[in-house]
Amino acid sequence: MSWLLFLDESGHDHKQMPYEVRGGVALNDGKLWPFVQAMQRLERDCFGASLHLYRKELKGSTLLDKKRFRFASQSPPMSAESRRKHCRGFLTKGLEKKTPTRDEFTAYGQACLEMARGTFELLRDHDAVLFATIIPSSVRQPSGSVPDEFLRKDHVFLLERFFYFLESKREHGLLILDEVEKTADRKFVRQMEAYFTRSTTGRYRTAWIVPAPFFVSSDMTYPVQAADMCIYCLNWGFRLPSQGMDGPTRSEIADEFGPWLNQIQFVGEGENDERVFKTWGIAYVPNPYGSGRI
Repeated sequence: MSWLLFLDESGHDHKQMPYEVRGGVALNDGKLWPFVQAMQRLERDCFGASLHLYRKELKGSTLLDKKRFRFASQSPPMSAESRRKHCRGFLTKGLEKKTPTRDEFTAYGQACLEMARGTFELLRDHDAVLFATIIPSSVRQPSGSVPDEFLRKDHVFLLERFFYFLESKREHGLLILDEVEKTADRKFVRQMEAYFTRSTTGRYRTAWIVPAPFFVSSDMTYPVQAADMCIYCLNWGFRLPSQGMDGPTRSEIADEFGPWLNQIQFVGEGENDERVFKTWGIAYVPNPYGSGRI
């Protein structure tokens, strides 16, 4: 048995998001295909069609944009049949460069929110586990800091939490990454190779983490799309005030999806210098270039 950790990133363009997040969801290999099938059914139930047919993708920024909430609230919840019919009209008009009707906008907004809610339910039902590390979007690498060939501290913490989880399960894990841009992808792979081969801790963690990541296109992979939605919600709706994590939030995301993030994140035990401590799958790292663990 093995676990596949589907990873994505959020806020790395440093434009609108309050944080930079890398993370994703781990699924047991025996539950991967049932999860994918369930996501396909959920998508058709919500929208009345598969979005890729209309050149759209299931992303957090698509499903949970502020406009989606505004569209959804224009009228009481539609019946499933009516919502699907108007959604297909909305999507078709998007391809035709036509303006949808008010009912079509409303249906699409309600479908997006239903898809997000349903995705969290499927993650829970298929025993998915959430891992992520978060840094302020304002952080920039100082000159003379850790060389580019080494993994940043927050990325090391992400692999650390995944290792603790795998160690507790006594099962192996694979890293599945969303294709972003070839230069950036290759750089990240080189950094992971250095971590897993040159550092004592990295070599130790290859006991459970397979050190060679796989890359996939997110528009073809439902688990990566689910990971994208989770880390979008982390960026806008998850905060650790006691650790100084006080960036702006969106209450509509924090109130509804924040509890889901807490429910599916990894909670377990870690070990450092023979000291055992409680650890969580979501870690906030204020300074990924500083010394010490946090």
